[in-house]
Amino acid sequence: MEAKELRTKSAAELADELVKLRKEQFALRMQRATGQAPKPDQFGKVRRNIARVKTVLREVSADATQAATGGVRKK
Repeated sequence: MEAKELRTKSAAELADELVKLRKEQFALRMQRATGQAPKPDQFGKVRRNIARVKTVLREVSADATQAATGGVRKK
């Protein structure tokens, strides 16, 4: 998943994607705790995807705030 793809989604879709990734992260942690051996690289991939989604969500909310205030930033 790339940031380019994420920027085409709405805020609701991004929130759903974030929930899905958090559930996947939880499942990986549970697999590790129960002795099953998930692929070690999956932890980092999921964590980075979560960060990408959160970054794009923040950009979307910042754009909405800036549009609502008429382009004036609060300090």
